[in-house]
Amino acid sequence: MTGAREPDERRALAGLAFDELRRAPGGIWGMHRAIADRAFDATGVGALPARMAHDTIANAAYSALGGAVSLLGRAADAALSRRPEEGRVISRSPAGSAVVAGVTGLIGDRLEAERSDLHQPLAVRVGGAPVPPEPAALAAAFPGATPRLAVFLHGLMETEFSWRLGARAHGDTYGTRLVRDLACTPVYVRYNSGRHISQNGCDLSDVLDAVVAAWPVEVTEIALIGHSMGGLVARSACHGAAQANAPWVRRVRHVISLGSPHMGAPLEQAVHLASAALHAVPETRPFGSFLRRRSAGIRDLRQGSLVDEDWKDRDPDALRAAACREVPLLEGATHCFVAATITRSPRHPLGRLIGDWLVLEPSASGRGRTRRIPFKEEHGMHVGPATHFALLNHPQVYERLRDWLTAPSRAADAA
Repeated sequence: MTGAREPDERRALAGLAFDELRRAPGGIWGMHRAIADRAFDATGVGALPARMAHDTIANAAYSALGGAVSLLGRAADAALSRRPEEGRVISRSPAGSAVVAGVTGLIGDRLEAERSDLHQPLAVRVGGAPVPPEPAALAAAFPGATPRLAVFLHGLMETEFSWRLGARAHGDTYGTRLVRDLACTPVYVRYNSGRHISQNGCDLSDVLDAVVAAWPVEVTEIALIGHSMGGLVARSACHGAAQANAPWVRRVRHVISLGSPHMGAPLEQAVHLASAALHAVPETRPFGSFLRRRSAGIRDLRQGSLVDEDWKDRDPDALRAAACREVPLLEGATHCFVAATITRSPRHPLGRLIGDWLVLEPSASGRGRTRRIPFKEEHGMHVGPATHFALLNHPQVYERLRDWLTAPSRAADAA
């Protein structure tokens, strides 16, 4: 938007860092006090004078430490506010965007609620900068626009730059190869991965509707390619768009997920249990409270939640959470998946236990103990040995990706 204020991301990052440092003494004091209370309770009323002195001195010490950090934070903020505007936006470079993506992945929902400059609404990006879904802006950003779009969606704590992983300075990515081999136009989307998956899915639907309407040429086909959380955002967007009969979704021919935790991610499941256990004991409650501050996007990965009803009016910290709603695959589109394990065979004990380090093979292929996504076997692929992030730029994955996009889609077969 012309004339809009540029975000001051450096200042926002510094403020966030000092805010976290200011919180730290309070958390340490909470643990200290719980341990001391248990000790004083065991000694009885005779220890009351010592207890009162201890609490007074310790509380003053921790309060003073927090106050000193607050003063430093205000001084740093004042200094940064006087810096020239140039360099305030760091998220348009690969390194700067990685820092911001890490923060938003952890607490992106909070940043959005606080209207922080670090919150970045979902948008198409070229060269790190957002491109408005308007005819003139899209024509300038995509001078070689074709009727076939390959929309790339990154995962948790990633950005569109993540698709370059493993490529040299001018090396090939999935996008550059698809331009050459299939005349597809790669469209990279960045979103705040700390928000609920369903919220990002809704925004993706709105943006793609606008992009298709303003694209320089008529769009005939869309392929959605998502890594990790990105595959879930793609499915959520398709589901919502199909229910709303959005025009863009009728052009979707392929939905491809690379290492997406359709059945949930074991790390988030473990953190959910750990936060409950730590929060139950006074001495470890500060650690439990810290873990409970993780973002809505991370929490959604526990079961692979795709719709609003999975989280609205529900306690996010409940141990026995209600099952998430099963979302059907988009009719008329070919749905493909890639799963990876650190072992050559997915049946190897280590591969079954660890998967690709973040997602297990059954989850990436939609096969759970009590749930199942109806992917067809011929539309699936296993890669091994490979890690989760290797799927962002892997030669074997690209070959299968190209073959899937070359073959007729289910919509074409039906026609």
